Amino acid sequence: MSPTESKKRLALAIIDFLGSSLKDGTLTADDAESIEIAQSCIADTFKVDPTDSAAVNDAVGGQSLANIYSVYEKLRGKSSPQSADTGAQSSETADQTKAGAPTTESDKLKSEGNGAMARKEYSQAIELYTKALEIAPANPIYLSNRAAAFSAAGQHEKAADDAELATAVDPKYSKAWSRLGLARFDMGDYNAAKEAYEKGIGAEGNGGSEAMKRGLETSKRKLEEAGRAPEPPAEDLDTAPGASRGAGGMPDLSSLASMFGGGAGGGGGGGAGGMPDLGSMMNNPMFSSMAQNLMSNPDMLSNLMSNPRLRQMAENFGQGGGMPDMSSLMSDPSVAEMARNMMGGGGGAGGGAGAGRGEGGQ
Repeated sequence: MSPTESKKRLALAIIDFLGSSLKDGTLTADDAESIEIAQSCIADTFKVDPTDSAAVNDAVGGQSLANIYSVYEKLRGKSSPQSADTGAQSSETADQTKAGAPTTESDKLKSEGNGAMARKEYSQAIELYTKALEIAPANPIYLSNRAAAFSAAGQHEKAADDAELATAVDPKYSKAWSRLGLARFDMGDYNAAKEAYEKGIGAEGNGGSEAMKRGLETSKRKLEEAGRAPEPPAEDLDTAPGASRGAGGMPDLSSLASMFGGGAGGGGGGGAGGMPDLGSMMNNPMFSSMAQNLMSNPDMLSNLMSNPRLRQMAENFGQGGGMPDMSSLMSDPSVAEMARNMMGGGGGAGGGAGAGRGEGGQ
């Protein structure tokens, strides 16, 4: 007795499953020789040609034996209830129901579920679709609709399970692919979402619907964002005139210190030209007072840097000209007045002189 056509298709599905198990990493390269022998034996025994892609595709229906078996596993144990009106169903009707064929009762439940969805009563919709699935467990429309209800209710993993089963039952049912893509996207699995939308576009044909293409593009963008290295923060340019400012619009005291040749480091060591560094300067009560006044009046530093004498002094110092005579500098009334203001207005000319001594490193 020769193998039937059904058994030949099953043999091709088994050969395809063994080959895909090597490709997807289920089996190791060490098993390759054994798998090839097994495939050859099955092909010879059942008189099939595993290189005939059309025959293999016909055998598995564009799926894989693993997917087909997963449908069986999910449906196993789910019995088709008997009709209350007609009593025990005939064997033929029971087989149709188990295969997912709708009945009048199941379609009525589906319609009621659709109505609940329209009213945004998602829990009620889930319950109604579940009752329809108790009658026709493998119906891809009922599964897809319940997946939509689960997604709307925020139960994304359950939505993905239903949608995945629907696509396994009917790989050409594009709505199921779309709902699987949405569920995977909401779970943060953007690669799986992309694959689902791609398969949905293939099922739709003609390049896919706009909704399916939008889902695919959105998933691709998310994948690109996830793979992109974090960008440095944008440069925050200060448009205020005059001196530079630190965070919060406060004066940058380092610019003042560098103008006088002071270093940025702490401690008592001298900066360039014998000037004390900023840490030492800020330990001086007069400079501490000056800093407090600068922080309370940021415009003061701007005015200081706009003074021609001070600007010329900074330029000369930057060109290696050395520090000017501070006593001569403080004889400028405008500079002396600014010094008094920075010191809080106290100390008169003596305050100015004190500032001169501090800046001169004496």
